[in-house]
Amino acid sequence: MTTRCLRAAAAFAAVVMIGTPLSLAAAESEANGVNNANPNLPPPQRGLLPSMGIAEPAGWGDRRPAVPQGWTIKAIASDLKIPRQTLVLPNGDILVAEGKGGGAPVLRPKDYIAGIIKSKGTSSVKGGNQLTLLRDADGDGTYEGRWVYSENLNAPYGLALVGNQLYVANQDALVRFEYVVGQTRATAAPVTVAKLPSAINHHWTKSLAADADGRFLYVGIGSNSNIGERGMAVEENRAVVWQIDAGSGATRTFATGLRNPTALAFEPASRQLWAVVNERDELGPDLVPDYLTSVREGAFYGWPYAYWGPNVDRRVQPQDDKKVQAAVRPDFALQSHSAPLGLSFVQPGFAAPFAEGAFIGLHGSWNRDAPVGYKVIFVPFANGRPSGPAVDFVTGFQVDGKTMGRPVGVTVDPKGALIVADDLSNTVWRVTPTR
Repeated sequence: MTTRCLRAAAAFAAVVMIGTPLSLAAAESEANGVNNANPNLPPPQRGLLPSMGIAEPAGWGDRRPAVPQGWTIKAIASDLKIPRQTLVLPNGDILVAEGKGGGAPVLRPKDYIAGIIKSKGTSSVKGGNQLTLLRDADGDGTYEGRWVYSENLNAPYGLALVGNQLYVANQDALVRFEYVVGQTRATAAPVTVAKLPSAINHHWTKSLAADADGRFLYVGIGSNSNIGERGMAVEENRAVVWQIDAGSGATRTFATGLRNPTALAFEPASRQLWAVVNERDELGPDLVPDYLTSVREGAFYGWPYAYWGPNVDRRVQPQDDKKVQAAVRPDFALQSHSAPLGLSFVQPGFAAPFAEGAFIGLHGSWNRDAPVGYKVIFVPFANGRPSGPAVDFVTGFQVDGKTMGRPVGVTVDPKGALIVADDLSNTVWRVTPTR
């Protein structure tokens, strides 16, 4: 890009950051008004530049996130290196995946501008490319033990434990370690189970879940573009969920058309696989809804040709009418551009009224003037399906136009706590019922 283009891009970036955003309360009210089963889909809005805005990052100071009455929240680790997802191990230790991947080349001047905006809302800390282990040896809620469990990984993200096999989804490969309960460091280098698509890596995160018997692993692989603007050749094996045989490493496509399936989890009663998905950008502040959905074998969820069922995205050419008509409507709409990155189902014994359902970490928007997301929500379930609107669970990551944190992974601890990774303040939070 020439110097002249860079100057123009910077000027445009300055312009789009100027404005009077809605209050956080108004944004939250708007989010809670989403019709989750049948969302209102406004007409697409397109312009020279998409709406962009991220609240200014700030330190927590003496503040902390807000939780409902009867709950308390505590930072159990800080000064991490971009914590993404967490895993509670059988002895109560917590593994934290730390890293930052991607690096797709810029295609258009507005991509460069969007990069400037998005970078303003991220941590300046270099990703750790490691797993960190946290331990509360005496059970008092303070995780006084901290070790680097494994290092020199490649943007680790998804985590799963099957028996004594610890699986880690790096941005380029699914790997495994032999895990021994109580160990504080891996005793050997990881073994590669399967290579994962990593060329370009516009969406680099690789989410991970294991089925109940540990025979199959499921990996979410995001698209290499917003809507296929790099050409569909580079989208082979992208915007999909893969099924991987844990023993042989054999891979096959399980579901397609999911633009960026950033977290996967099995609903415990039905044993059905679910995902949260980041949908496409640049169609306006209220289009397209991100979503929570069951992931059905062989199903096509629309990307890039259509969204929320057979609603055609006219920007994608040539179109594929058969694909559009085959597009599956997701199960549960989340607010557009709220960027869900974490998903964890409640296990038996969690405190009411959060005894059955899913927690979702909303990382927060960039593709709208008034930021939304930046919180953890709870979606109630009954009989293996969403049964009501989402409710706020952890909020206060944004106050008075300042952003203190951005939730990513959420993990239900069998002890009745919720673990939240925050990749802006590089903190892991633990939410527990007040005794």
